[in-house]
Amino acid sequence: QVQLVESGGGSVQAGGSLRLSCAASGYPGNIYSMGWFRQVPGKEREGVAVILSGSGITYYADSVKGRFTIYQSIAKLMLSLQMNSLKTEDTAMYYCAAAQSWVPRGSWNTESWYKYWGQGTQVTVSS
Repeated sequence: QVQLVESGGGSVQAGGSLRLSCAASGYPGNIYSMGWFRQVPGKEREGVAVILSGSGITYYADSVKGRFTIYQSIAKLMLSLQMNSLKTEDTAMYYCAAAQSWVPRGSWNTESWYKYWGQGTQVTVSS
């Protein structure tokens, strides 16, 4: 079993930066992909970014490309999301997720690939 705990959320003005972290515990050895999703009340959860462990391959949502960067420690124990040039539309609850396979390029943002989920951390961007 794997547990994921997010941290680093908060409030920031538009144009600012935040760094989210996700600590993995339990048995991260069977994790092959880790990513970030976000959700706004009343809307579906959407994929933000994912990294395929050990490969360096990353996928990003078009809305965050060039502004967000996903990192993972070699031991898979820590996942980070550096968020720069934040916009008000980035306001959401951000969730860390982990999959037991390398998620495919064409459907990396499909929730069903991810078995483990954190509780979420709130990010609020004000104008």
